[in-house]
Amino acid sequence: MNNIPSVDLADFLSEDPNRKQKFVEEIGKAYEEIGFVALKNHFLDNELEENLYKEVKSFFSLPLEVKKKYEIEGLAGQRGYISFGKEHAKGKKEGDLKEFWHFGQEPEADAKLIEEYPENVQVSELKDFNETGMEAYRMLEKTGIYVLRALALYIGLEEHYFDHWASNGNSILRPIHYPPITEEPKGAVRAGAHGDINLITLLMGASTGGLQVLRKDGEWIDAVPQEDELVINVGDMLERHTNNKLRSTIHRVINPPKEQWSKPRYSIPFFMHPRSEMRLDCLEECIDEENPKQYEDITAGEFLHQRLVEIGLLKK
Repeated sequence: MNNIPSVDLADFLSEDPNRKQKFVEEIGKAYEEIGFVALKNHFLDNELEENLYKEVKSFFSLPLEVKKKYEIEGLAGQRGYISFGKEHAKGKKEGDLKEFWHFGQEPEADAKLIEEYPENVQVSELKDFNETGMEAYRMLEKTGIYVLRALALYIGLEEHYFDHWASNGNSILRPIHYPPITEEPKGAVRAGAHGDINLITLLMGASTGGLQVLRKDGEWIDAVPQEDELVINVGDMLERHTNNKLRSTIHRVINPPKEQWSKPRYSIPFFMHPRSEMRLDCLEECIDEENPKQYEDITAGEFLHQRLVEIGLLKK
């Protein structure tokens, strides 16, 4: 396998039970083997994606002193602007060669949340930035819930098992700007090898290549979706909850060849987090004699706190 498998959400949404089951098996097997798929026929249309990229590029083109006023102390990078080099991969000291923005959940009035989410930071210089970002957030959240429904069926759970936890969950939409590289990086890459923290990550097509996935045999392969596909991968929370049945695969964004250093790269992942009180204890359906329980019991909120400390966004 030299590229990630491609699956079609239209199969799962069809009235044909055979097509629906085909999708469940395809995505489940892909997530057991490599942890990544490319998904077509999702809910994010081309026009919305283009508008979002336009707004994101406009924001990152603002002067640094303007962007810095949106970097809010005390939020541990959970909303607003996070400046260049602040985040690093777990276990690395070198900061990643990127700056980014965080849009967060704006819960429904009747969500009955135990926790309170920080408010999104409003960008006064760009009148459509926040509205476009949250419109894309909703479409990616909707797509993610259908993917989780398919995975629930694959695991042997009731189809809507994840719905409550993922709806109004602590999800993050992260537009990222990897600026042009101007000098030889000292051990730093655009994004160091890492696994994602969350349940699943949905990534719309990046402006240039660079995303690589670590195969089971230790080989790095390029993740190259078609133009209309989202790349969707399993995060550490889902790997833990399924007792390693579904794989959170290590991936990275490598620096381009030297002749392409002058080109910036833009990427917009949606990190789908559940509500913080969701328990990530290993599911009984994923524990047997051959695969005994691998992890201690923990909530999503506790796990997220641990990992934010490890990657440098939160101080101990």
